[in-house]
Amino acid sequence: MTVEVDAAVAQAFRDEWGQVVATLIRITGDWDLAEECAQDAFAQAVRNWPRDGVPRRPGAWLTTVARNRATDRLRRDAVGAAKLREVAAMPPEPYTEDDSGVPDDRLRLMFTCCHPALALESRVALTLRTLAGLTTAEIARAFLVGEQTMAKRLVRAKQKIRHAGIPYRVPAAHLLPERTPAVLGVLYLLFNEGYSATAGADLVRRGLTGEAIRLARVLAELMPDEPEAVGLLALMLLQDARRAARLDPAGELVTLSEQDRSRWDAAEIDEGLALLDGALRRGNAGQYQVQAAIAACHAKAEDAADTDWAQIAALYGWLARFVPSPVVELNRAVAVGMAAGPAAGLDLVDALGATGALTGYHLLPATRADLLRRLDRAAEAAVAYREALDLAATEAERRYLGRRLAEVTAGSTP
Repeated sequence: MTVEVDAAVAQAFRDEWGQVVATLIRITGDWDLAEECAQDAFAQAVRNWPRDGVPRRPGAWLTTVARNRATDRLRRDAVGAAKLREVAAMPPEPYTEDDSGVPDDRLRLMFTCCHPALALESRVALTLRTLAGLTTAEIARAFLVGEQTMAKRLVRAKQKIRHAGIPYRVPAAHLLPERTPAVLGVLYLLFNEGYSATAGADLVRRGLTGEAIRLARVLAELMPDEPEAVGLLALMLLQDARRAARLDPAGELVTLSEQDRSRWDAAEIDEGLALLDGALRRGNAGQYQVQAAIAACHAKAEDAADTDWAQIAALYGWLARFVPSPVVELNRAVAVGMAAGPAAGLDLVDALGATGALTGYHLLPATRADLLRRLDRAAEAAVAYREALDLAATEAERRYLGRRLAEVTAGSTP
């Protein structure tokens, strides 16, 4: 496959996967069949496009191939006779007309997928898998569960849709609010996977962060009176503003305290701060606004030493009321360790570790290692760094942890 065709297939996957799958779900009512036929269509593109050339409208080509594959599958299934007639009548272009008022195709599909009959977590996970194209393993890591556990949850969610006859239909405008929390959750986790990938060679997946910001901006413009939508956009912008400083020219991870803040995107910071200020003035704070306020503390600090860690620790305590998560508690421990000293932070980390809630999460031993390093307990820090190395899944993080391990085993600290 030529480089050009390879890039075209990759671009088509990013742009068209969700639409192709959603179209087949709407017609067949079968989530598994839709995903399988979409996969077959992309596999056929890999085989055919190098020979025949990239089609002028890749999305229409993929939809047609996927539709034909679904037709073949249903033809072999006697109980699919009625659906076969529907698939045969499917228009070549994905149907998008509706009265939702949502101006973006992909965002409409997310609202469609986030049906309130499913548990919130199931809605978010299913949408990430079906429309965003994240793997089951990536979604599992986002929810801090095993891949098999997440796979079973996705299967159960699809079974509930099938058995309960839940329609795959774009909701009317007045039904959007009940689905908004799930859509916010999808966009938040999509951005997180792009900002700090859970596995692979690249720490940052710019395509995911860019798409999440784009969709969050559309949502915030659609719902200007929804402070959490605005807060989420503010959070993304304040985090994304650091992207140029997060890796050095060699692609190595640069921690927040060591980043060159002159490389942070001032325009994104200014926009994020203004959005956050407007959202907070509404007096209805939620988890995304609080997280944006934490990011704002970093954005406002002239340098690492000027960071208001006491305020950040307090904000994490506030965040825990909305999101009683062990990851939030770990972040609070980091902030306490910076505000009150590494010993205070280590006490919180060890207490959290004793609960077993973050077993297998590489940032727990990595955080513990850093606190031990700052306490000049090099031998213990080395043990913790090795544990974190065994668990880390991205190459950039592994190299960073390896450098830290080398420092403590050499008896030196930066």
